[in-house]
Amino acid sequence: MDFQVIGMRGDADFDTVVKHFTSMGGDVVLMDPEMVVGKDHILSAAMHAERSFSEGTNRSKSLLTEIILYSAWERQISKALSKMKPKEGCNEYVALLIDIGDPRLQEIGMVRDDSLIGATDEKAERLGLVKGPIPYEDQAVENVAMVELLKV
Repeated sequence: MDFQVIGMRGDADFDTVVKHFTSMGGDVVLMDPEMVVGKDHILSAAMHAERSFSEGTNRSKSLLTEIILYSAWERQISKALSKMKPKEGCNEYVALLIDIGDPRLQEIGMVRDDSLIGATDEKAERLGLVKGPIPYEDQAVENVAMVELLKV
C-alpha cells in the first residue's frame, strides 16, 4: 500500500472529501489537524495497522478504523473515533491517502496546507505530550507503538 499524509483546507465537507478520494480508487482517513503531531505520527499508525491485519491481531474490522485506533493511541474504537474525527463544520483536515497518486484537491475546492500536520506546543499539550529533549513527533510515534501493548 502507498501511504501519503497531507494537510488541506477549503470549503468541501467531510463526505465530499471522502467521496472524492474513494472515486479515485483509493481510500482516505480524515483526521482533526489538532490531533496530529507530524507525518511520522500518522505513517507509523498506518504501518502498525497494516501489520496488525497481516498478523491477525487487529481489533477492528477495517484497516481504516485500525489506523484511527493507532493514531489516537486508544484501545477503544469509539474513543479513538471521537478523538480523531474532524470537528463538525471544520474546513481543515489531515488526510492519510491510501493508494492515491495526485490528490487533485482543486476538483473539490480544497488547497494543500501541510502546515496543518506539524506539531505545536498546543497540540502536544492537548495530547498529553511533554516538552523536553524528545521531540513531540517521536513521542507520538512511541505512543502509537504502545497501542500494541494495550491490545493484550
